[in-house]
Amino acid sequence: MVDLSFPLSELEYFLLVFMRIASFVFAAPFFSTRGVPNQTKIGLSVFVAYIMYQFGPEHIYPEYNTVLGYGIIVLKEVSVGLLIGLAAQLCTSIVLFAGRIIDMEVGLSMANVFDPTTNEQSSITGVLLQYGVMLILYTTGLHRYLLKALMETFTLIPIAGIHIDTDKLLMTLITFLSNYIIIGFRICLPVFASITLMNIVLGLLAKLAPQMNMFSVGIQLKLLAGLSVIVITVTMLPDICNFISTQIQQMVVSVVEGMM
Repeated sequence: MVDLSFPLSELEYFLLVFMRIASFVFAAPFFSTRGVPNQTKIGLSVFVAYIMYQFGPEHIYPEYNTVLGYGIIVLKEVSVGLLIGLAAQLCTSIVLFAGRIIDMEVGLSMANVFDPTTNEQSSITGVLLQYGVMLILYTTGLHRYLLKALMETFTLIPIAGIHIDTDKLLMTLITFLSNYIIIGFRICLPVFASITLMNIVLGLLAKLAPQMNMFSVGIQLKLLAGLSVIVITVTMLPDICNFISTQIQQMVVSVVEGMM
């Protein structure tokens, strides 16, 4: 006869593990896609939580005496999962920033499309770059790195063992914002440079041939040149993914260090 009995402390510990995993799944890239049903996310969270509960590090049971104390521990675990997931999610938004700059230079800044992954209006080039980058990151196994990093957090940050270092997290955010702008401009630099050179040429032509309507001619030339450069530089996507992947790893490490 199968004995399915288990101590109540084990159930409470599993629920704490589940809360950290679930909050991570609902915030991290790949897992938090809006098109995925919530039932699927919950099922994935339960499955991953059971694996990490069964094969993770040695269980360290937190001490609490009341329901309020247990609720505070639950909030701590939710905070850990959300911070790690948001740290990775913020890095993937760099390509959207670069796409908006490209569309602004090319002349497609008002041609927005609905992005089902974020439920927001996004630029055409930004969505194109985002889907390409996310596909390459998925095929290179970044989702496995995120799950492995989450498993390591149970060793570095035990259940109810979070100690938030505000200064460390603030410095991490400031460093990320500086890298956010730098990486974004690196992504859009070919288009930005080519359009800048074209503006210089159009300015010279406007002086040499004032009878030409450079406004109507420039719009078409900038669009044609911008799309041509985008097609040519599509081979840069692997290098862009390297930037994004490195930034995600640095952000996750820095956020975890700020909670130890």
